[in-house]
Amino acid sequence: MLKHRDDAACPGKGFYTYDAFVAAAKSFGAFGTTGATDIRKRKLLPFWHKLPMKPQVGGLLPRMVHMLGDTASKQGNPPNYCVANQQWPCVPSKNNFNYGPAGRAIGLNLLSNPETVVNDPVVSFKTAFWFWMTPQSPKPSSHDVITGIWRPSAADTAAGRVPGYGVITNIINGGIECGKGSNLEVEDRIGFYKRYCDILGVSYGNNLDCYNQRPFA
Repeated sequence: MLKHRDDAACPGKGFYTYDAFVAAAKSFGAFGTTGATDIRKRKLLPFWHKLPMKPQVGGLLPRMVHMLGDTASKQGNPPNYCVANQQWPCVPSKNNFNYGPAGRAIGLNLLSNPETVVNDPVVSFKTAFWFWMTPQSPKPSSHDVITGIWRPSAADTAAGRVPGYGVITNIINGGIECGKGSNLEVEDRIGFYKRYCDILGVSYGNNLDCYNQRPFA
């Protein structure tokens, strides 16, 4: 399924392992255990929201880690994720507040030590699991969407946000990719998602894109 993850050109070569994935998943008991077998299989697939398009480009790095703010990224100089926040004040030179609630959830001080996320594969997976499993208002969790637990509100429906893979893209990257019509990044992700569904022998579900969805506020 992930045939390029250990290519020489992959920045994350050798970092993300199956054993680390399983070890981290044990901290989130509902992951992969909710719903019928097909739902459990389908749920594993969009968890990998950023995959290498070609052997020479990118690496196997969960998009959720980027969303948290990877201040020690192996991918180069990350953006400044620091914003004014009294509960989770940014640590000088770390440029990050998003690791505050994630670190609290997994029992680590990631505000002061965000580099742990790119130095410890289990911690990296745990932060991605946390982002995947945890609703962050007004967004539902990706877990609740893919397992069918989430039901759109009237505001969601009016914004075109309906159950399906597309709303997961909206949760993770909606401000950049959703509500703007067809684009290649979303098409690529849908293509990978379909490929993996085919490998595991499960249906794709409905509403795969977010082309006509407004981003969450």
